[in-house]
Amino acid sequence: MLMQRFYSILILLFLMSCHSAIYAKSTLEPQADPKNLSNYLAQIIHPTAFRNYKNVAELDRVAAYLKQQVEQFGIPCEYQIYQVQQQNYRNVICRLNMGHAKKVIVGAHYDVYGDFKGADDNASGVAGLMETARLLAAHKNQLKHNVELVFYTLEEPPYFRSAYMGSAVHAQSILAQKAQIEAVYILEMIGFFNAQAVQDYPTGLGLFYPEHGDYIAAVSNFSSRIFSEKYCKAMNNIKKLDCQRLIAPSFIQGVDFSDHLNYWNAGIPAIMITDTAFFRNKHYHTAQDTVEKLNLDKMAQVINGLAIILLENINRDHNKKAQS
Repeated sequence: MLMQRFYSILILLFLMSCHSAIYAKSTLEPQADPKNLSNYLAQIIHPTAFRNYKNVAELDRVAAYLKQQVEQFGIPCEYQIYQVQQQNYRNVICRLNMGHAKKVIVGAHYDVYGDFKGADDNASGVAGLMETARLLAAHKNQLKHNVELVFYTLEEPPYFRSAYMGSAVHAQSILAQKAQIEAVYILEMIGFFNAQAVQDYPTGLGLFYPEHGDYIAAVSNFSSRIFSEKYCKAMNNIKKLDCQRLIAPSFIQGVDFSDHLNYWNAGIPAIMITDTAFFRNKHYHTAQDTVEKLNLDKMAQVINGLAIILLENINRDHNKKAQS
């Protein structure tokens, strides 16, 4: 009888430990869902209307969808409206304000170049930002920074590198808050992967990086290097998708080809998380940039890495539990 009790207690303790491990994983490790990414993409990409600067009605439709969807996660959003050539354009800004002294910004542009669907460029980044919003909302009480999620308009030509880029407008609007901003993370094309030797690089860099296109890249300038290091460390801890860092000045081709350039210009640390765009994806800015070419499982891993560094306290709690 005594032995039976002893074994019963052992079994009970085993079951409790299994339950605790499962609970810890489900509550402490954010998990992006590829099905959610697929649903977002289906709403962002219209089969016949293209979200370029000429088609303001389609841009407004997408902006309204983004605002409504993120608000359903319990995050308040607003439009940042500005005029270009007597036409209104809008960023969508969503804020998780938890009363902290510092904040981080996470952004992605939702417009496209030309009459193209722009699945990788940049519906992938927008879908990733939406899933990031969902994960952060679910863990908002554990955030140690306020978070500003920004969906930009007018990143693409003819307004690229102009004051009319949505990210340029946003960067100017937060200059008075510079001291409060820890970092900016830009999601720019995060859905195209290929294990074959398809990867190109700016001149000279191919000697130091893989030939295959099966990794995510974290691009920073020197002053932002700590944040690309943190991101790749998180990705390496997940052990699902390789992460490569590039720390380079903006004159290296492609290094500043997205919204982070406007934060660099404002002296705010920023990194770009990317599948390297046209250096890998030869469907860039063509009609062949379509959803079926995206790898949603790997996109989800990209977002998991981002969520982990934004929820650093979750990671630390998980490590403490693992060590105890």
